[in-house]
Order: sequence, then C-alpha cells, then structure tokens
Amino acid sequence: MEKVFHFDSAADPYVADAAVLCCFDQRIRLAVYKFLQKRGILRPDMIIVAGGAKTDFERDFILEQVRMSILLHSTERISLMSHSDCATYGGLAAFGGDPEKEALHHKQELHRAAQLIQDKFPEVRVECFFVTFEGIFAALEQGVDQVA
Repeated sequence: MEKVFHFDSAADPYVADAAVLCCFDQRIRLAVYKFLQKRGILRPDMIIVAGGAKTDFERDFILEQVRMSILLHSTERISLMSHSDCATYGGLAAFGGDPEKEALHHKQELHRAAQLIQDKFPEVRVECFFVTFEGIFAALEQGVDQVA
C-alpha cells in the first residue's frame, strides 16, 4: 500500500475518559469536541449515530458499542448528547418552531436513554447534554440541570 498521510500516534492501550454518543451533524461537531476538552475528556470513545437510537436495531447497536467501550477501554463515564434542529427528529419545525418544546422533548429522550444504559451497565456514570446553537445544557448529570 502507498502511504498517503503521515502522523505519529501512541500505539499503547488507553483508558477512555468517556464513551460519547452524539449525532453526526457537522454543525455541532466543533462545539462538542471543545466541550469535551473543557470537561477533561481528552480520550473519548465516540459513538456517532444520526439522531440517536430511534429503532431497536440502533438501540442494540449503541448498547453494544457502550459495552465494547467499557470492555476494551475501561470506560466509567457515558455522555449522551442530542441537539437542536436534529433532522432525525424532524428539526425544530417538528416542535412548531418552539425551542422550549423541542428542548423538553430531547430532555425526555435523553433521560429514557440514560435509564436504559444505567439499567444495562450500573457500574457507569451517565450524563446527558442538549446542544443548541448557543450553548450546551446539562439535561441530566447526577440529577442536576444546569447550563454548561
């Protein structure tokens, strides 16, 4: 094979700071990575799925990815992230253009997902965040709601 790009990277095994589930929407990517760095998550196991677990297949896939992160990289923290104007949910228009209604829906979805993960993997800490185009909000973190 022809080498087309050179970089130096440590080949040593690592412990993931968190497994992070988020959407692949490019509009939120930079904010998500900066937010993770600010929180000290420098070695995340990224689980990128459009919109999150909308079907049984997606749910099972995500749970398997979380399991593998725990097994292979000793992950103890799971960060679940959803975002405003997500096309998988029909965008902001699906909530009548009402950002508060949209945020409440995403908070409920995140809580449901957090409960599922906590039930399957009681040894991990689960945090939930809602990403808007103005900031990232804690939807569930040790039971505390706050602006991040």
